[in-house]
Amino acid sequence: MFDYKKIMDERTLLDPIPTTVPKDFPHTDEVPEGCHVIDELPDDWGYYVDIHTDVHYASRDGRDLKLIILEPRVHFGASDEEMAKPRKWPCVAYIQGSAFHEQWLWNNISRHIRLAEKGYVVAIIQHRPSEVSPFPAQTQDAKTAIRFLKKNADEYHIDVDHMAVAGDSSGGHTALMAGFTGDREPDTDLYAEYSAEVNCIVDVYGPTVFSLMNYYESSQNHYDPESPEGFEIGQKNVLENLELAAKTIPMNYLSKDIPTPPTLVIHGSRDMLVPFNQSCQLYNYMKEMGKEVEFYKLNNANHGCLGFDNDTVLNIVLEFLNKHI
Repeated sequence: MFDYKKIMDERTLLDPIPTTVPKDFPHTDEVPEGCHVIDELPDDWGYYVDIHTDVHYASRDGRDLKLIILEPRVHFGASDEEMAKPRKWPCVAYIQGSAFHEQWLWNNISRHIRLAEKGYVVAIIQHRPSEVSPFPAQTQDAKTAIRFLKKNADEYHIDVDHMAVAGDSSGGHTALMAGFTGDREPDTDLYAEYSAEVNCIVDVYGPTVFSLMNYYESSQNHYDPESPEGFEIGQKNVLENLELAAKTIPMNYLSKDIPTPPTLVIHGSRDMLVPFNQSCQLYNYMKEMGKEVEFYKLNNANHGCLGFDNDTVLNIVLEFLNKHI
């Protein structure tokens, strides 16, 4: 049996050492034979992250719409002065892709945590699905959520002067629509005392021109009424409803006379769901309109996989956000 009484006889009972700063606690020189000793290491992962779930921001069409909010937090080991310092974080309002249908908000949570660790509040937005409410419902919900975040900025320590909107796949389309239109139509009047304008946009493999999608390689028929694009225009055939589909083209909301937030576009060369050319159409038109846009093509990356989960892509996004947000 383990002889703990022998140790009690050999040692002196100690009083607790009062300290609130972990790094001020006494260092021990005790090293059992065979123990591996590693010199002091920095905590270089970034900030801790608090996650707020089921944050209600609106109710529409009989549905409660919610957010997941990831908020950076200073390390426990920081000094009292550092812990007490008031903080406001830049915020990324993120629309999770879902083919415009019901979203799984936790889908890319590991990516969002990495961003929050770098000092960004990340708010993942739930929108109405297209089978319940087609375009422009998703855009309207995204802008309402942005206004809600500004209204509740103190609670989540958000710097309202430094906000971005981002999204992947169908969420990229919604991010473009919300970022391009800001306080213009399509819009709603909920939280109208706050602006939906943002400082920059991140679009990751979002569709832009539904009517052109099957003119390029794809694994889907994007014109069928049952396709994601068909559902987004009211479960209609895209080619038979070109004027309706044209209302969903983000570029149609750009004007040389109205400022547009700087935009980052990332797309994989082997995307089997949203043809790479969709981002080319966006990029070329924005350049033609004199807008600030950066475009990254990831060779051999597919739709959200095989090339997106790495530090290179994260650093591209961080560099863009740090510059423009």
